[in-house]
Amino acid sequence: MTEVVTRFAPSPTGMLHIGGVRTALFSWLYARRMKGQFILRVEDTDLERSTPEAVKVIVEGMAWLGLDHDQGPFYQTQRFDRYKEVIASMVKAGTAYHCYCSKEELDAMRADQQSRKEKPRYDGRCRHGKGPGPASGRQPVVRFKNPEEGATVVEDVVHGAVTFQNKELDDLIIARSDGTPTYNFCVVVDDADMGVTHVIRGDDHLNNTPRQMNMLLALGKTPPVYAHVPMILGPDGAKLSKRHGAVSVLEYQEQGYLPQALLNYLVRLGWSHGDQEYFTIPEMIAAFDVRDINKAASALNPDKMLWLNQQHLVKTDPKEIVPHFQWHLKKLGIETDDEKLLVGIIVAQRERAKTLREMAVNSQFFFMGDQLNLDAKAVEKHLTAESKLLLAELGRRFEALPEWTAPAVHGVIEALAQEKGLGLGKIAQPLRVAVTGGTISPPIDQTLALFGRELTLARLARVAPG
Repeated sequence: MTEVVTRFAPSPTGMLHIGGVRTALFSWLYARRMKGQFILRVEDTDLERSTPEAVKVIVEGMAWLGLDHDQGPFYQTQRFDRYKEVIASMVKAGTAYHCYCSKEELDAMRADQQSRKEKPRYDGRCRHGKGPGPASGRQPVVRFKNPEEGATVVEDVVHGAVTFQNKELDDLIIARSDGTPTYNFCVVVDDADMGVTHVIRGDDHLNNTPRQMNMLLALGKTPPVYAHVPMILGPDGAKLSKRHGAVSVLEYQEQGYLPQALLNYLVRLGWSHGDQEYFTIPEMIAAFDVRDINKAASALNPDKMLWLNQQHLVKTDPKEIVPHFQWHLKKLGIETDDEKLLVGIIVAQRERAKTLREMAVNSQFFFMGDQLNLDAKAVEKHLTAESKLLLAELGRRFEALPEWTAPAVHGVIEALAQEKGLGLGKIAQPLRVAVTGGTISPPIDQTLALFGRELTLARLARVAPG
């Protein structure tokens, strides 16, 4: 069997968004499941609209998502010599030809066709020797000599057989008058040269496919298997746009999503495996089949995405979460390599936060040392003269503890509450305000165990000197 080779080939004319990411994911999953190759190719032939920033987002976004490539990244702008070589060979072989028609002549041709209620397209006059020719002194474009008779059938994995009449497909320009190759042609040469066997892409490309197939056949190549996936809609059912939220995939990183959670959400947009909602990456690879992609478009559900993110925060090995958590802490000016502490905080906070950004913001008090800011309203309500005496007594008992663990800390708090005939909250809440600065934290015994004895005693001494 031929090795499966898939590719993700974004154009850097805009930021990589989640529609593109889902296409990349489907291509990557299929290559991984089939133990094939996954290629990253940047289709930057649109020199005016392509930007370095968009290229950076593609490369960094794919790295953050963990969608590793086996070959590439390739850049079409670095392959112009190869494209010109193929164009020259096609002109020589008679599968492409020079067209000398001017813009004005082409406009007049289309206007005439529209007046007769015909589909506007190039009428092949230069192909048949009826055009202005080299005597015009114009720099010609190069057109592909598309078959004029018969039909091209795209056996699409998602949509089934889609038939295009060749007479409806005009002779596509494959090189502009300045010699630069066009997008549709570069795609064909790249797919042929790179041995791509399966093209998984958005269904907005479906109309390009018959032309690309005919060019591949003209080059003596077998077209790949095509799977055109439906678009992603916004929550309102309209086409996904900037007004629906994140524009660049890296904005989801900023918002605090785990990459595996975002991928889990996207894989379920247009594909299903029974009723399973939660997938690890290995589970996705094992279950994914391109033949199971749905024809219908899917709408974004931000609430579902958040729910899945929390599921991954709770179920993923916390050590895997640590580098992502560190990234968010660093955005807040906090840097630490204490993996034990970071794992402890993640375990303590993961049921209480839907995103890593929320977790990081709510965990800042762990890293403030002696510079903890106390919430004024919380201090006024909970740090009374009476509670300060209790905190001072707690400090003395904590200092005498033979071991510093959450159960040991809990035992001290509970014993003092019983002695004083108080509910646990009457001691735990003032203690929480004293050591965290506010009224919300993980269970106080867990929190203090993570702080360690020294920091706990220092923070207690600030508000209740013994």
